[in-house]
Amino acid sequence: MFREIKNRYLRYLTVFICFVIIFFCAIELNFLWLFGYSPDMQDIKTPTMSLSSEVYTADGKLIGRFYKENRSPVDFKGISPNLINALVATEDVRFYKHGGVDFYGFASSMISTAKGGRRGGSTITQQLAKNLFSTRKRKSQGIIRHVPLLRTVVFKFKEWLTAYKIEHLYSKNQIITLYFNTVPFGNNSYGIKTATLKYFNKTPDAVSPAEAATLVGMLKATSTYNPINNPEKATERRNVALSQMEKYGYLTKAAYTAEVQKPLGLDLSYVDRTGQSDSYIRRAVEKWLDKWCKQNDYDLYEDGLKIYTTIDSKLQQYAEEAVAQKMKMLQKRFNNLWGNKNPWRDSKGVEIKDFLLKAEQRLPIYKLLQKKYKGDTTQINNYFEKKKEMTVFTWNGDKDTTFSSVDSIKYYTKILNTGMMTMEPSTGKIKVWVGGIDHKFFNYDHVNQAKRQAGSTFKPFAYVTALDNGFTPCDKFTDKPVTIKYKDNGKDDVWQPNNADFHFSYREMSLRWAMGKSVNSITAQVTEQVGWDKIVQYAHKIGIESPLKSVPSVSLGSNDVSVYEMVRAYSTFLNKGEKVDPLLVTKITDQKGNIIEEFTLKAERVLSEETAWLMLYMFRGGMEEPGGTSQALWEYPGLWKKNNQIGGKTGTSSDYVDGWYMGITKDLVTGIWVGADDRSVHFTSSETGEGSHTALPIFGTFMEKVYADPNSGYTYGPFPKPWSKISKTYNCPSPQIREDTTSTDSTAMPADSAGTITIPPPATEETPEPKPTAPPNK
Repeated sequence: MFREIKNRYLRYLTVFICFVIIFFCAIELNFLWLFGYSPDMQDIKTPTMSLSSEVYTADGKLIGRFYKENRSPVDFKGISPNLINALVATEDVRFYKHGGVDFYGFASSMISTAKGGRRGGSTITQQLAKNLFSTRKRKSQGIIRHVPLLRTVVFKFKEWLTAYKIEHLYSKNQIITLYFNTVPFGNNSYGIKTATLKYFNKTPDAVSPAEAATLVGMLKATSTYNPINNPEKATERRNVALSQMEKYGYLTKAAYTAEVQKPLGLDLSYVDRTGQSDSYIRRAVEKWLDKWCKQNDYDLYEDGLKIYTTIDSKLQQYAEEAVAQKMKMLQKRFNNLWGNKNPWRDSKGVEIKDFLLKAEQRLPIYKLLQKKYKGDTTQINNYFEKKKEMTVFTWNGDKDTTFSSVDSIKYYTKILNTGMMTMEPSTGKIKVWVGGIDHKFFNYDHVNQAKRQAGSTFKPFAYVTALDNGFTPCDKFTDKPVTIKYKDNGKDDVWQPNNADFHFSYREMSLRWAMGKSVNSITAQVTEQVGWDKIVQYAHKIGIESPLKSVPSVSLGSNDVSVYEMVRAYSTFLNKGEKVDPLLVTKITDQKGNIIEEFTLKAERVLSEETAWLMLYMFRGGMEEPGGTSQALWEYPGLWKKNNQIGGKTGTSSDYVDGWYMGITKDLVTGIWVGADDRSVHFTSSETGEGSHTALPIFGTFMEKVYADPNSGYTYGPFPKPWSKISKTYNCPSPQIREDTTSTDSTAMPADSAGTITIPPPATEETPEPKPTAPPNK
């Protein structure tokens, strides 16, 4: 009888064991797609973690991260024994004795649960399996997931199987390291290094027993035991972890007593210096790499890439300082100009009465409010008029205030913004990217995202078209009224441009003088002779990608373009006539420094070397010709040393809405736009709103800072000598200027004692070009 019972139990046991084996095999093989995917040995050998990608400047400074899970891995030697001891004592005291699954611990947890306790039975290795291979979600779920109890059993069996595989391939120290690099610590912090820096501003090898116990204690429930949000509960949980460390011999009684009496001691200062911290550069990098990521199946937010940009941290700093210094002054000027009056005006200067209403209607929330209140404008207006606490941007730091939505619209509409980009044409590398005055409050990027009327900065495209089609810098035109008849969409039209000062001198001027002085009438005559269709063609060929309406006024900048496009196009002149695709990223590596991709310069010849050099000679006219619009740069003495030469072009759109300056040195091209985001908000006069008074000062201040730094890599010096033989006449005779006693041309400079302005001779192979002589009154 006893033998019969024994045999029966043996049969039952055998059947059970066989069933368990078959069940495990079915789970492993995902039989009939019932159980979902299980990680195989290859997955275990090459685990993938969601790692933050890091963005660096060209000189190696971290400037941003992309992450969904803020994670930064560390090796075993970089983990303090205090962390390891706290983890083992609290989470898995038998860690070094089991092979991945602790059946003794599992049975104890089941008994504890039956008695009403909440003791967990998962080992560190099992928790790693969940963290690293998502055994309870995504593709790991099969049809069984719809059966609650059976689903839990399958999940547990999967963890056991995966834990055994992990223990088979990795040492205990490697498992500890993988665990610490994958476990979440709340506040979007994944991995021990991110956590120790976030909470204690320390690396993982430097934490004390109490700090280690705080972090390990969080693992039970990262929200409940978060030391920032729930310091009291975090302290209680920390002390439980410390008692476990003392219980199992990792702390002496005296050490335990000392540690539990310590405060949490959080140091959150590291939070402001790291993390995803959005910026214009970071967003520009994301957009720049978007196509590459799609083509190569990479995710900036998960694949732990190291992205090395072309941005020069020193030049970026100088640019941001120049922007802050000058934009603060411009904002004060703008505020003083308008006072308590509303600046949103039409082209005749009349206030736009429904401006605020239309601004409200453009907001995404307006449609939601219409739906919520069924079009009741009274309730919608009440929403926009309701006061609430908010933090606003000021040039004296962020300010807490109480504003209604209408107050906020009024306030921010009056804020001037800017976009600035600097590029090294010979390499195509973007050295500076300032997308606006403060990304925290103004997300719109004014370098590549915003497009505005270029004004006179577009004139060089008319002149390069002329030079490339038979004209020379010394060819003369008369400054006089111009009438051009043309067809616009099949309809007859007439264009009669005025000069900026509404005055025609009736003087003969060389093309160089006319471009340097920015004379509209002569630019219009050039446009008529070469053809506006051809000017559009050249602009596109040289680097402008935006659609351009082919009308005579195209040469005066009537179309919208971006700072990015303008810098690329102007760089063609300094790059010997070769258009380059600007580089923002030079290389991408993995976490170990292995190169994944390198980006090289792509150039295309679009102009002859002769035409490109002649354009540099033309650009110098802004400084060297009478009334040159760049001559406000004489006010920056730090620019004029060691025969330095600078060329450039100012630009101002109608009604002083947009102010531009395009600056060229022997090494760099810089483009700057200044204005309000809403085009109906602007300055009212040339003295306050021209590009020479808004954008040019930022360039002058920036380049002074660059030249003042001997380690910037950029020095004073003349423009390059001709790269090839110049066949066209360009040593234009000095213009004879008569004193006009009846009127004053605000843009013309007075003549010297001989009645002429001295223009330096052209460069030759034997003699370098001297620095231009400053006008007498500077």
